[in-house]
Amino acid sequence: MTTARRLLGRLVLALLVVLGAATVAFAAIHLTPGDPVRAILGTSGPSQQLIDQVRAELNLDKPLAVQYGLYLRNLLTGDFGESYQLQQPVVRLIGEQIGASVQLALSSLALALLVSIVLAVATAGRRPALRRVSGVVELLTISTPNFWVAVLLLTVFSFKLHWFPVIAGQGIAGLVLPAVALALGMVGMFTQVLREGMERALGEPFVLSSRARGSSETTVRVRHALRHAIVPLVTLSGWTVGALLSGAVVIEMVFNRPGIGRTLATAIANKDLPVVSGVVVIAAVVFTVVNFLVDVLYRVMDPRVGRFSR
Repeated sequence: MTTARRLLGRLVLALLVVLGAATVAFAAIHLTPGDPVRAILGTSGPSQQLIDQVRAELNLDKPLAVQYGLYLRNLLTGDFGESYQLQQPVVRLIGEQIGASVQLALSSLALALLVSIVLAVATAGRRPALRRVSGVVELLTISTPNFWVAVLLLTVFSFKLHWFPVIAGQGIAGLVLPAVALALGMVGMFTQVLREGMERALGEPFVLSSRARGSSETTVRVRHALRHAIVPLVTLSGWTVGALLSGAVVIEMVFNRPGIGRTLATAIANKDLPVVSGVVVIAAVVFTVVNFLVDVLYRVMDPRVGRFSR
């Protein structure tokens, strides 16, 4: 398969992913009980004339198929519209909040990778008892919901010990607990994948040759086994982007932290379709772009997978 055809296929797949995400957002917001017009006007008893006027201005009086067509047309032109509630362009609202979410996502991913590498290097090929203890801890981190971890961290380290602020701002102190809460679930999954890869690598001939040359155990593990075992983790990191985006919604709400997670939750509650669709579409674009880049990086790190020209 030529490079051009392969890239074209990936582009078509990315567009289908974005279209599917946008369609799901449109369907979900219209299937949710409640009237967006009444959410905009409040419950103070607006007149029917005013309700009809606002509904016509927002094209909500048109058939659902027509609304969907207008919705897709606006998305294709990059026009996400204005927030029903805040009367501000959606692009501006997301732009003001996305920085805090990116900071949280990158911090939690970096923390998860660092802790996982340390744990995998320390436990790979070690005594069975140590492996069992590590496996139990990893299972607990994977199965424990993010919101429960977030509440526990907030209770202990903010309310009891007063080490970190109760309301997380954008400073370093306000980032620690949210990053830990979001990273904890990834640590167990990353560690398991990385340790299995390291144990396979430790049995390879190049590792035996390195030991025969007198290399220390630390050098063998970090310089040789880890370098080969970390390749699958690169791909897994790309797939965790979706988990980071969805987890950020819960974490930002628990810690009262700014970000697109809180913006999305508020928009869903108020049936603010432009904001919901804007966040979902941008998240889908980020997910497809990151996974494309991860796929390229995977091929660079492991030439056995093959190049685009194959």
